[in-house]
Amino acid sequence: MHIVLGGTGNIGSVLASRLLDQGERVTIISHDEHKRKVWEKKGAEVAVVDVLEVDKLRKVFDIGERLFLLNPPAAPSTDTVKEEEETLQAILSALKNSSIRKVVAESTYGAQPGEGIGDLGVLYEMEQSLARMDIPSSMMHGAYYMSNWALSADQVKKTGKLYSLYPADFKLPMVSPADIGEFGAELMLQPIERTGNYYIEGPETYSPANVADAFAEALDQPVEVITVAEQDWMSYLQKAGFSLPAAKSMVSMTKLTLEQNHHTPVSPVYGKTTLKEFIMALF
Repeated sequence: MHIVLGGTGNIGSVLASRLLDQGERVTIISHDEHKRKVWEKKGAEVAVVDVLEVDKLRKVFDIGERLFLLNPPAAPSTDTVKEEEETLQAILSALKNSSIRKVVAESTYGAQPGEGIGDLGVLYEMEQSLARMDIPSSMMHGAYYMSNWALSADQVKKTGKLYSLYPADFKLPMVSPADIGEFGAELMLQPIERTGNYYIEGPETYSPANVADAFAEALDQPVEVITVAEQDWMSYLQKAGFSLPAAKSMVSMTKLTLEQNHHTPVSPVYGKTTLKEFIMALF
């Protein structure tokens, strides 16, 4: 039995679907009862559990052997680091002494030690904690999610403007969450003893200017990149609904990305989805 955390999200839903397509037994963990029927029709079992309820979560883990671990992202209106550290510690506590024999976990490019650096710090902590456990684990590191740009789709359509904290010509590796899910399903099916660190990105690097071009083609209208000046990052993020702590974390992560202060993979896995294909599918 495969246990899938985050099974109704952009990554986990693809991963779970691929496993079901291959006749595998899958249990999806969700906090939303309304999603039960959809997944049961697809052949999955569904456990509606709050991941902070450690004992209940461990009972779900105990029905399976393999776990896909995606720490739930916190809403930007909250103290995201605090919220994500709490859910991570609950998941790790439930994992201890459970029946899980292998973990495939989703981390990120640039994960590193540090305070107040959002996902980069929380996911580094996850990696280190799993490494200390006596459970074989495979670690996926996803590049910048193409789906982050989907949040701008309505505004771009209405105004013809794409706002970015990155300069228009700043290129970075990006990846479709669906490609991560596809690759994650492959790792879930590997022998238990086979482990490793994997980096996954799209077929090429992209800049905000490339994103604007993709939106322009999809919408058949001009799209201009508006680069938010660094001194305006905090106010821009808070106006967009970020809490003060979440905005500070985003600013720190953005600076680290611009400094390219992270490990550059030598042989990443390349997903098939292009930026243009991803943006086109939004409309």
